[in-house]
Amino acid sequence: MTPKILLTEPIAAAGMDLLHAAGEVHVAHATDPETLAGPLVTADALIVRSSAVTAGMLKAARRLKVVGRHGAGVDGIDLAAAERLGIPVVSTPGANAESVAEFVVLAALTLARQAPAAASSLAGGVFPAGRSLPSAVVAAGLTGTMLAGRTLGLIGLGAIGRGVAIRAQGLGMTVIGYDVATTTPPPGVRLVGLEDLLREADVVSLHVPQTPQTTELIDAAALTRMRPDTLLVNTARAGVVDSAAVLAALDAGRLRGYAVDVFAPEPPAPDDPLLHHPRVFATPHMAAMTYDALDAMAVAVARGVIAHLQAPEGTEP
Repeated sequence: MTPKILLTEPIAAAGMDLLHAAGEVHVAHATDPETLAGPLVTADALIVRSSAVTAGMLKAARRLKVVGRHGAGVDGIDLAAAERLGIPVVSTPGANAESVAEFVVLAALTLARQAPAAASSLAGGVFPAGRSLPSAVVAAGLTGTMLAGRTLGLIGLGAIGRGVAIRAQGLGMTVIGYDVATTTPPPGVRLVGLEDLLREADVVSLHVPQTPQTTELIDAAALTRMRPDTLLVNTARAGVVDSAAVLAALDAGRLRGYAVDVFAPEPPAPDDPLLHHPRVFATPHMAAMTYDALDAMAVAVARGVIAHLQAPEGTEP
């Protein structure tokens, strides 16, 4: 019997071609459980991007043999329910690491150089005629700082964190890292405790999944341990940071800038204060959105799903 493969949303053509060759593919163009309820009944495989997969969805999908996550993190999938029902979950760890690592450096540089405010001021005609632009930039308080010679603190040293470390060292930064699962640091990275990292780092970048242990890891107390000129970058998960505490720290002058690419819910409400604060660089979960990474993730998730669909009954691929 030809397997039925359900996708909540389309993925890159490189992956779609593999799926079409392996089964009957249906794209729901929806992520809500109500819309997916019908197609899930006959699905042998389910592929999602960043939307949730609930226990109810898994229980209703009685033919389901595998769930594929187009991305690295699987915290949006009810893994306990999947294990209980005997449904394997595959993801694409590492496939987007280079893309996200590049974006982290972009975000840190954007904050350090006050690029959004400077561009907005230029477009808005803020700079007066009769004065050189460099002089006007200084007068407007838009002078930036270099990253060279400063310290980057990485919370999480997986594939993305290690990629950021390499790039930061290329910029002339000192790199320190904290990871409960790492005993041997990447080359050029000094392992420290979380308290020391928060105290020493000029830039703090988050690269951990959201778990009970990491939820609001960066809260009001953690922010008080950082220096007032610290820059914070979050391309991990929204819940790892207490956003209200970050906004309060920014307003009080206890944090210099915050770059955030992840929200809860997604998309955020248009009036979310993170989107409008002058010292927040907010982007729409786009750190992995390069053609290169999208192709790599699509191929990886397709191959992972197909391997489970084609494995003999009762065996692992």
